[in-house]
Amino acid sequence: MGKIENLEVIYEDNHIIVCVKPVGVLSQADKTGDIDMLTLVKQYVKEKYNKPGEVYLGLVHRLDRPVGGVMVFARTSKAAARLSEQIRQKGFKKGYLAIVRGVPKDSEGTFKDFLIKDEKSNIVTIASPRESGAKEAVLNYKVIKSIKYENKDLTLVSVDLITGRSHQIRVQFASRGMPLLGDMKYGGNSDKGSWHLAQNDGVALWSNSISLVHPTQKTVMRFEKSIPCTNLWSLFE
Repeated sequence: MGKIENLEVIYEDNHIIVCVKPVGVLSQADKTGDIDMLTLVKQYVKEKYNKPGEVYLGLVHRLDRPVGGVMVFARTSKAAARLSEQIRQKGFKKGYLAIVRGVPKDSEGTFKDFLIKDEKSNIVTIASPRESGAKEAVLNYKVIKSIKYENKDLTLVSVDLITGRSHQIRVQFASRGMPLLGDMKYGGNSDKGSWHLAQNDGVALWSNSISLVHPTQKTVMRFEKSIPCTNLWSLFE
């Protein structure tokens, strides 16, 4: 990935564009200078529609670099403002699939925590609700399937994000002793020999669906992208 011709576009109109972010690609540019989705999609719009000058594209949400899946961008400032308001009002629904180590105690449930992010280290931790900067994080999960792999328990879960905090899914599962497979930052790679399947898959977390109200048409739209056909995800086919 890194070329416009490799960009997978699920849907586009004059107001929004929905794409698939590959694992390992940034959502927006950072100090590394590596390729990012915002720049790629801008280039795509500029070339396809022969746009002169700077192309407007609104980044309304992000995916962590090691996470892939569905992303929505706004093509106008009005669309960006309306989608951002939906996110604030929890009308912008994001669904994920994740592979965690271990088996959740309940087949479905809700995690509620307060999280705080250290901007220097880019590490998120569970915090007291009274701690300065702590933000509430809520998600719902459902177990899809549990398997044994090399004598270890792995579980595929679906996750509905109620709040969209940085690293939220990764931290909330890891704090309960169930880190996401391949997540080196939050403890999902501690058994080096056993987790070779995750080496090229980043974190075993995939943005598989987004539901939203179209910013001008006011219709409910849902966009989906199935999990990649890799050794890791194929364990649960």
